[in-house]
Amino acid sequence: MKHEVLIRRDSSRLTTTLTHSQTTVSSHLCSSSSHRKAQSRGDSHHQLLCRRAGRNGTLRTMKKNLAALVLTLAALTTAEPVEDIFKIFIFGTHCEQAKAGQCYEGVGLYYAGTTSTSGSGHTCLEWDVDTRERFMTSDVNGGRHNYCRNLFYRRRPWCYVWKNQQVVWEYCEIPRCVQVLPPSPPAPTEPAAEFTTCGLRIRPKQMKIVGGTKATIESHPWFAAIFWRSKSREMVFRCGGSLISSCWVLTAAHCFPEGSQNKARRFYITLGKQVLNESEPTSEQTFRVKKIIIHERFNNSEGNFNNDIALVQLKPRQGRCAEESQSVKVVCLPPPGHMVQPGVTCEITGFGKEKHGLWYKSQYLREAQVNLLAQDVCGQKDYYGNLITENMFCAARPDWSQDACEGDSGGPLVCEIQDRLFQFGVISWGDGCAKEFRPGVYAKVSNYNAWIEEKTGLSFTGRGSPPL
Repeated sequence: MKHEVLIRRDSSRLTTTLTHSQTTVSSHLCSSSSHRKAQSRGDSHHQLLCRRAGRNGTLRTMKKNLAALVLTLAALTTAEPVEDIFKIFIFGTHCEQAKAGQCYEGVGLYYAGTTSTSGSGHTCLEWDVDTRERFMTSDVNGGRHNYCRNLFYRRRPWCYVWKNQQVVWEYCEIPRCVQVLPPSPPAPTEPAAEFTTCGLRIRPKQMKIVGGTKATIESHPWFAAIFWRSKSREMVFRCGGSLISSCWVLTAAHCFPEGSQNKARRFYITLGKQVLNESEPTSEQTFRVKKIIIHERFNNSEGNFNNDIALVQLKPRQGRCAEESQSVKVVCLPPPGHMVQPGVTCEITGFGKEKHGLWYKSQYLREAQVNLLAQDVCGQKDYYGNLITENMFCAARPDWSQDACEGDSGGPLVCEIQDRLFQFGVISWGDGCAKEFRPGVYAKVSNYNAWIEEKTGLSFTGRGSPPL
């Protein structure tokens, strides 16, 4: 899956002039006698490549190379001035000895513990050991220590080791930190109906990739397919969505371009669908639509789909809406204002195009993994600039290989917390599909808890969706 083309911007971003603060840091970084040069080792734009001034390392080259560092900084807290961020990344968190850390978050860019052995038991080499240059033409300076770090935005912290008469890098065995949500509210006094839990899968998921094998609906039982009946009575797939309660589906506002003029009777919702143009009565549940509610402040005047959120109410059949099964379940909603840390890996689902430019959508449900980017990173000039508002966030793969694409709009972005899946985003917009510096943009669900509760009359406090 990649992402729907909704904004067209100039693609020459690598030559964008950096801010004065970045220039100041680049000059300091590349002229510092206490740090060696850092060169690319195969991870392209996610690595720092800096040459010393006077050795073909002109300021212009430094600017281009520092621009490539932006995505790596996605997993850092960017509320501080740019100079401070670079000091933390280059001279602080990843360099000097820090307090021991027992676990890491996201992909470990924050990790500053003292683990100094690789997963195979080899002792890590000093990051700035002089003799390392005998073994490799390029290296990265991680500071005056041999602690595991993640300097190249790999999957988790790692280090260099001496193995089989050569220097190689290996991952370190460090546990991932467990995220803890606020405690659950008291159990409801009303008897629970068919959905007693949220965000649980029947069986362990098997992660697929864009263009790879198809996903199973049991791995994404909250996924909802939104169809529109044309005047010729043809059923046309319009968007994805997610089941948040037995009678309500959460989706994107731009899926209904007619706005308030949308005729609910022409829309249908199918739950439990795994193949787009095939029906499976044993796993699917199809409903007519009773009501479509688009956020009152949805606005695309700037081309950025602000407040891109909508609710679809299912029309009950024989007094009941969706019923829980292996292929139909509700997803959890996060508490108001809650957001996972940048760098955390989450997943997206949909029937969107497998590649930008294709005229047809995927016939099979697919899923992909993406990493959350820091808000300040996505709002930088090399990315989307001031098009990003507080109601949005960005996500992409470090190598830009996976993304959402046309047809995936409205689908969920979910993150796993304590074995439950919480929906933090609604697939909204982007420039192209899986393009460098053009991550997918998602509506931030936790900004709309009050709005969702007001429109549905339900309570989604605590751990997520309520028993119904």
